[in-house]
Amino acid sequence: MRPTRLDAAIAGLFIVGSSCFVAGSVPAYADAVGVTAQSSTYFLGSIFFTAASYLQLVQAQTPPATETLVTWRLLPRDRNWLAAITQFAGTILFNVSTLAALAQNLTVRQQDEHVWRPDVFGSTLFIASSVFGVLALGSGHRLRPRWIAWLNLTGCVLFMAAAVAGFVLPGTGDVLDIRVDLAGTLLGALCFLLGAALMLPAPTGRRRTPRRRTSVPKAPKEST
Repeated sequence: MRPTRLDAAIAGLFIVGSSCFVAGSVPAYADAVGVTAQSSTYFLGSIFFTAASYLQLVQAQTPPATETLVTWRLLPRDRNWLAAITQFAGTILFNVSTLAALAQNLTVRQQDEHVWRPDVFGSTLFIASSVFGVLALGSGHRLRPRWIAWLNLTGCVLFMAAAVAGFVLPGTGDVLDIRVDLAGTLLGALCFLLGAALMLPAPTGRRRTPRRRTSVPKAPKEST
């Protein structure tokens, strides 16, 4: 896959995944479709996150501007690779968390163990990934990559706030703070959505080839 197409695929997958989390965190959507459909929307969004994160890991493994096969190797000194690998692990934990949330009649302990705990660990890995992404920028990057990196970091912090607020209290079975849970998910997903939109490659229009002027040779003057 060409680098520009890979960038577009990553951005597109993140846009769809972020849109699922935005929709799922809107109370009116949950009221309209029900809790099961809301949880399914979150799970679907996590799948798109994982697919996009996997392609970013492929991108980090491949030399820039090449179309060669990926050689899988550990690159612990490469901050872009560290950002990609920690993000990919975080999305796997989000898959586990959102899939477990689809189960019916979970006890409070099971909800905290199978839903809340992977969510918190996944959010922690997301923050670590975004920190690596910010550190990888250096001083020579333009404004657009910086906006993307800081939007992603902000979104990860908001996702962490939502994850912590989603803890189910053992005594009552209520969520610690449902408003922070929903607001953190909504605002964090919006940050991811905007960052993914900025990742889309700029459209390249076809350049019009200027027409060559064909010079018509003048007829020689007749000698008188």
